[in-house]
Amino acid sequence: MMISCEKAADFCNKKQYNEATWVQRMQLSFHLMICKACSGFSSKNTKLTELCSKATFHALPEAEKKKMKARLQEAGSN
Repeated sequence: MMISCEKAADFCNKKQYNEATWVQRMQLSFHLMICKACSGFSSKNTKLTELCSKATFHALPEAEKKKMKARLQEAGSN
Protein backbone atom coordinates (compact mmCIF):
# COMPACT_ATOMS: atom_id res chain seq x y z
CA MET A 1 0.00 0.00 0.00
CA MET A 2 1.35 3.42 -1.01
CA ILE A 3 1.65 5.94 1.81
CA SER A 4 1.19 9.71 1.53
CA CYS A 5 4.10 12.11 1.48
CA GLU A 6 2.99 13.38 4.90
CA LYS A 7 3.15 9.85 6.31
CA ALA A 8 6.51 9.30 4.58
CA ALA A 9 7.94 12.42 6.28
CA ASP A 10 6.68 11.14 9.64
CA PHE A 11 8.23 7.70 9.05
CA CYS A 12 11.46 9.34 7.87
CA ASN A 13 11.71 11.29 11.12
CA LYS A 14 10.96 8.17 13.17
CA LYS A 15 13.59 6.23 11.23
CA GLN A 16 16.22 8.89 12.03
CA TYR A 17 15.70 8.21 15.75
CA ASN A 18 15.28 4.43 15.42
CA GLU A 19 11.60 4.69 16.35
CA ALA A 20 10.15 3.37 13.06
CA THR A 21 8.77 -0.15 12.97
CA TRP A 22 9.91 -2.65 10.35
CA VAL A 23 6.66 -2.13 8.43
CA GLN A 24 7.08 1.66 8.51
CA ARG A 25 10.66 1.37 7.24
CA MET A 26 9.52 -0.87 4.37
CA GLN A 27 6.64 1.46 3.45
CA LEU A 28 9.05 4.39 3.51
CA SER A 29 11.54 2.56 1.29
CA PHE A 30 8.86 1.84 -1.32
CA HIS A 31 7.63 5.43 -1.19
CA LEU A 32 11.16 6.82 -1.60
CA MET A 33 11.67 4.70 -4.73
CA ILE A 34 8.73 6.47 -6.36
CA CYS A 35 8.70 9.98 -4.88
CA LYS A 36 11.68 12.20 -5.74
CA ALA A 37 10.56 14.99 -3.37
CA CYS A 38 10.45 12.69 -0.36
CA SER A 39 13.69 11.05 -1.41
CA GLY A 40 15.36 14.47 -1.35
CA PHE A 41 13.79 15.26 2.03
CA SER A 42 15.03 11.97 3.45
CA SER A 43 18.55 12.58 2.17
CA LYS A 44 18.68 16.10 3.61
CA ASN A 45 17.16 14.90 6.88
CA THR A 46 19.88 12.25 7.19
CA LYS A 47 22.62 14.80 6.52
CA LEU A 48 21.14 17.22 9.06
CA THR A 49 20.99 14.52 11.73
CA GLU A 50 24.61 13.57 11.06
CA LEU A 51 25.75 17.20 11.28
CA CYS A 52 23.84 17.77 14.52
CA SER A 53 25.35 14.68 16.10
CA LYS A 54 28.86 15.94 15.24
CA ALA A 55 28.24 19.49 16.48
CA THR A 56 29.18 20.59 19.95
CA PHE A 57 26.48 22.87 21.26
CA HIS A 58 26.95 24.89 24.40
CA ALA A 59 24.15 26.66 26.22
CA LEU A 60 24.65 30.13 27.61
CA PRO A 61 24.90 30.34 31.40
CA GLU A 62 21.74 31.68 33.09
CA ALA A 63 23.47 34.95 34.01
CA GLU A 64 24.32 35.60 30.34
CA LYS A 65 20.76 34.79 29.28
CA LYS A 66 19.41 37.32 31.79
CA LYS A 67 21.84 40.00 30.59
CA MET A 68 20.88 39.37 26.97
CA LYS A 69 17.17 39.49 27.80
CA ALA A 70 17.62 42.78 29.64
CA ARG A 71 19.54 44.30 26.71
CA LEU A 72 16.85 43.18 24.25
CA GLN A 73 14.08 44.60 26.41
CA GLU A 74 16.01 47.85 26.77
CA ALA A 75 16.59 48.07 23.01
CA GLY A 76 12.90 47.33 22.35
CA SER A 77 11.72 50.13 24.61
CA ASN A 78 13.85 52.74 22.79
